[in-house]
Amino acid sequence: QVQLVESGGGLVQPGGSLRLSCTASRSIFRVYGVGWYRQAPGKQRELVASITRGANTNYADSVKGRFTISRDNAVYLQMNSLKPEDTAVYYCHVLNTDYWGQGTQVTVSS
Repeated sequence: QVQLVESGGGLVQPGGSLRLSCTASRSIFRVYGVGWYRQAPGKQRELVASITRGANTNYADSVKGRFTISRDNAVYLQMNSLKPEDTAVYYCHVLNTDYWGQGTQVTVSS
């Protein structure tokens, strides 16, 4: 079993930045791809960004050019130029497994 822990969420003004981190209880991020998902109230959970085992990245159209996913011993999501519509709970997920973090709240509001 693997535990994932997200951190770095919070309240930020529109146009601001946040950096989310996802750590794992054992080394897994270089074995599997990892995705950042988000779920806003009343909406389905959606994939925001992913990074493959080979470090190829993919982004939802809504965040391209603003968000960057990266990985070392943890997986990060750098979020710039944040908009109110980015408000959601953000989750880390190890692809092709049942491993999810507990989520971290991101609120973009003035």
